[in-house]
Amino acid sequence: MTTEQELHARSETKCELCGASDSLTVYTVPPTSDHSAEQSVLACATCHGQIESDDALDTNHWRCLNDSMWTPVPAVQVVAWRMLSRLSDEVWAQDLLAQLYLDDETLAWAQANGNSGDNDTDEKHLDSNGAELLSGDTVTLIKDLNVKGANFTAKRGTAVRGISLVQGNPEQIEGRVSGQQIVILTKFVKKS
Repeated sequence: MTTEQELHARSETKCELCGASDSLTVYTVPPTSDHSAEQSVLACATCHGQIESDDALDTNHWRCLNDSMWTPVPAVQVVAWRMLSRLSDEVWAQDLLAQLYLDDETLAWAQANGNSGDNDTDEKHLDSNGAELLSGDTVTLIKDLNVKGANFTAKRGTAVRGISLVQGNPEQIEGRVSGQQIVILTKFVKKS
């Protein structure tokens, strides 16, 4: 049985991300050592195109991850985690990412995206202890922070879930505190 046949059988000939049944192709989840069904997903042309594109995403299309992220298939979980991380500016995506649990091996796979064209490999966001922060991580505030323009103080010990990284500035992250999306300096957080 070929990889494509295995994927068709596993997914009942539907996109494993959005459930579409037309224009299905095999997407091998990078980085990969072989092209087995365990390391691949059956994806429709829309999902496949947006996974590999650096252009703006159709955020409404990816609301389908609300269902597909609960699959027991690690390759689908990895793609769901990566797409939710890319969409972390959206509140609904942050909420889903905070709910998504991946075992250690699957999370390591998801974080090792294998993009050979990744130019910001030297730009690392580090917390107050020097631990690398990744999009989707949970951090804890290590001091009270006055939030300018919002008239409240983010208290020490507050957990900020599903953070997103500020591109071009490794000293800043974004996260939701008291229902508001704020920018936080990495020196004031520790990774949970």
